[in-house]
Amino acid sequence: MAKIQFLIDENLPPSYRDQLLRRKPEQIVRVVGEFNVPAKGTLDPDILLWCEKHSFLLVTDNRRSMPRHLRDHLAAGRQIPGILVLRPGANLGEIVEELLIISEVGEVEDFQNSISFIPL
Repeated sequence: MAKIQFLIDENLPPSYRDQLLRRKPEQIVRVVGEFNVPAKGTLDPDILLWCEKHSFLLVTDNRRSMPRHLRDHLAAGRQIPGILVLRPGANLGEIVEELLIISEVGEVEDFQNSISFIPL
């Protein structure tokens, strides 16, 4: 059972990380563009490779192209811990609460190789 870790996409405000860590300081949360994670401007397929290698769930609002990137990633024989896509209209509080629940009761296997829309 792997511990859930989140990588926040660069298109989302860092307040997602800040609020998660305020509520659960031990949670591992990184934001694209920080030290030791993909740089800002990294292509989505490369972000998926990084998430696979480092066992992070990707949190993004990319509903348009991420399904295609995931399909290509899996077709290449790769795996991914999972992708969490924000539902339109969901607010910061709802998303943070959902991520906290996922980190507490979810397991990486629950999301592996799939896209889940949050709030669930």
